[in-house]
Amino acid sequence: MNIIQKILAKKTQLDKIEPGQLINMSIDMAMVHDYFAHFCIDKFYEMGFSSVGNPNKVVFVMDHEVPSASIEESENNRRMYEFATKQGIKRIHFSDGVSHQIIHELGYISPGDIVVGTDSHTTTYGALGIFSTGIGYTEMAAVFGTGQLWFRVPSSLKFIINGTLSKGVYAKDVILKIIGDIGVDGATYKTMEFSGSTIRDFSVSSRLTLCNMVVEAGAKNGIIEVDEKTIEYLKDKREKRIEIVKSDSDVDYERIYQYNAEEFEPVVACPHSVDNVKSVKKVEGLKIDAAFIGSCTNGRLEDLRIAANILKGNKVSKYTRLIVTPASRSIYLESIREGIIDVLLDAGAIITHPSCSLCAGAKCGGILGDRERVISTSNRNFIARMGSKDSEVYLTSPATVAMSAISGRITSPST
Repeated sequence: MNIIQKILAKKTQLDKIEPGQLINMSIDMAMVHDYFAHFCIDKFYEMGFSSVGNPNKVVFVMDHEVPSASIEESENNRRMYEFATKQGIKRIHFSDGVSHQIIHELGYISPGDIVVGTDSHTTTYGALGIFSTGIGYTEMAAVFGTGQLWFRVPSSLKFIINGTLSKGVYAKDVILKIIGDIGVDGATYKTMEFSGSTIRDFSVSSRLTLCNMVVEAGAKNGIIEVDEKTIEYLKDKREKRIEIVKSDSDVDYERIYQYNAEEFEPVVACPHSVDNVKSVKKVEGLKIDAAFIGSCTNGRLEDLRIAANILKGNKVSKYTRLIVTPASRSIYLESIREGIIDVLLDAGAIITHPSCSLCAGAKCGGILGDRERVISTSNRNFIARMGSKDSEVYLTSPATVAMSAISGRITSPST
């Protein structure tokens, strides 16, 4: 069996798990963010439940609409607080960061766990050897009430990447290239498993970027084998013993993709689809109105360091706005301690509070106007994702965003 099959087999106490099999499992952690919480609460009561089975396995995160920018959003946040208080849910966070950062940063989950969330990018936690996936609010209401959920076991695609990435090439370029190759439906309801020397060399932060984006290829989840880096990252966060699960050597994957790291280059996903991937050099020189560094994909400390190293001693182009949103409160604080925020401010960046910010098209995040173009480290470039339906979103790495912010035009970090 592969990693996912072994995790699922252990949770269901079955000797063997096969793709396509229907299984019922207890959920180790359920994350709900402010955007969908009120829907989950309504469904919970409509389904006849009155109490959450295990409030210690539920985390409420306000990250999409904080601070609220409308009366409706304030009312939704109030309902979250009231429900949490009534149900004894103590893990509730207001602008402490993006859910897909603080859930692992605060040690709420461990390798081998089954984690669900009302957000498609819940796949992020697969970087820590976790089966994690996004679900709808009706499913979440059932999880509130029963603590369980059924799944169809996904088949698996394996991506083996070996070698050393060239200068200016990062994890975001790797996952965009892969999505460009297989398409936005290339992994529909499948597991995307990553391995190889390049992946082993990646930091945990870079691995989180990979698994965050797998849903953009339609994947049910992403997974990376636990290693010493994973254990080191989690050692002060969890008391639970971490078990390393590896795929068997004779696993039959639906398909295996092999890449040499030297094949990768800085890329962008051009409007309006994540698989519309081109070399940065092919669109270099295109004028931008805004640049965004943040989101659950690339708002971590590693990303801010990369941007600061490029922006240090430079200024953001006069007619371009650079918005930087740290992915969590702790990242924000550490960025201040390291002097990263000073560098970004000196360069002319706007620093916003930890949240989904511009990625979610939040009213307080600096949304785009008609015919405006943004280069962004976020994960989606759908029409109207970040504002006007007549705006354009280009997805890329923090390095490409930083270089582009300086020139006011899309610019490769390899030049």
